[in-house]
Amino acid sequence: MAFSTGNDSGGPMAEINVTPLVDVMLVLLIIFMITAPLMTQKIEVKLPEANLDEKAKETKTPPITIAVQENGSMYWNDEPVTRDLLESRLSIEAQKTPQPQVNIRGDHTTKYRIVSEVVKVAQAQGMRKVGFVAKKEH
Repeated sequence: MAFSTGNDSGGPMAEINVTPLVDVMLVLLIIFMITAPLMTQKIEVKLPEANLDEKAKETKTPPITIAVQENGSMYWNDEPVTRDLLESRLSIEAQKTPQPQVNIRGDHTTKYRIVSEVVKVAQAQGMRKVGFVAKKEH
């Protein structure tokens, strides 16, 4: 590939071609001119500040654990309960603020129908946070 300098000496041209540089700069200028107005907000809104209160963390209620066995017997934090007693305790807990979380544990042999009934009872009494406890797979 031969380069010509426009003179008769036959040496390579020592000047830099600035045309591609100017093209890139013009494209960048156009991009910034289009996107700069989009980055400003038209309406000024004063956002609320986060209030990290240490007392709120301390008053967090412990979760309620309901264990369900295969024969249908239920335990409220390792204390045996009947269905009626479970309903009354859940309705009392549902009125508390903040509401505690309900964790349901079932034996591996317990039918899901029995566990589903406990979930429905908890939701019917107004409990919003109902979850399941399971072992981690190895």
